[in-house]
Amino acid sequence: MDPEKVIRGKRVLVVEDEKDVIDVLLELLDVCKIDAVTSFEEGKKMLKENDYDIAILDIMGVRGFDLLKIAGEREIPAMMLTAHGLSEENLQRSVEEGAAYYAPKDEIKKIATFVADVLESIDKKKSPWERLLERLGGFYDRRFGGPNWRRKEMEFIMKKGGRYL
Repeated sequence: MDPEKVIRGKRVLVVEDEKDVIDVLLELLDVCKIDAVTSFEEGKKMLKENDYDIAILDIMGVRGFDLLKIAGEREIPAMMLTAHGLSEENLQRSVEEGAAYYAPKDEIKKIATFVADVLESIDKKKSPWERLLERLGGFYDRRFGGPNWRRKEMEFIMKKGGRYL
């Protein structure tokens, strides 16, 4: 898969309170049409007034889970992107509340691939969570306690369902 081909021209909303992270995302996703805002209020307004192919939501600084709910109501796939909120609990909450992906800011340089994973999976009526575990399983194994984590998490994902299974 060529991520650039998949994401070219896609409409993306980024809600992130750190300007430097927004700058990196704008550069890495330069083939997309991006609206970027820095607060919950701005993100809520953009989600309610516009259509997007995907929303990229920070968790901590912009009330990402509240925005995830709004994105779900509008049927806009949402990816959670986080650093300070990176935890197994937040990953599970992301699944339960309907996110399509959970990406660590530590891996931001791969954001185009992650966005393409979500869009391509939804287009093919497959779960983006399978792609997430393929791409980031090793990262999360190290972060969340070893290889048993992945098997346990896949069982959780399959049991909870989420919107994208």
